[in-house]
Amino acid sequence: MSQQRPILAVGGVVLKGDEVLLIQRGRPPFKKHWSIPGGKIEMGEPLEDGLKRELLEETGCEVEILGLIGVFEALPEKEGDPHYVMIDYACRYVSGEMRPGDDAMDAAFLSVPEALSRVAWDDTRRAVQGALKFARS
Repeated sequence: MSQQRPILAVGGVVLKGDEVLLIQRGRPPFKKHWSIPGGKIEMGEPLEDGLKRELLEETGCEVEILGLIGVFEALPEKEGDPHYVMIDYACRYVSGEMRPGDDAMDAAFLSVPEALSRVAWDDTRRAVQGALKFARS
């Protein structure tokens, strides 16, 4: 019996005015695909602390967390594939010199329509749309 366990990760839909921050992934899985920044939680690390750490590492940006968007899953498609559980938050850009870092090839603030057209996954599109509700409140 396999000892594999789901991998817990956090993601941030970072809003800056009418723009959304996306990264272009620099490593597998999904290398070269555009997505929201985020990453794996470390053992004993609170979710929001892990999110702020990952966003700073990947983009150079500091954020204010506005609230929870939702929980999404990427189930294994074949034996040996990882099972990710992703907890996505809406965030507001606070400061920092935006630059791709860690495992990102590129990072950019994009208009919402452009961001929605670049992301490869429906769950990510739903997360971006979910974050917009926080921007209006």
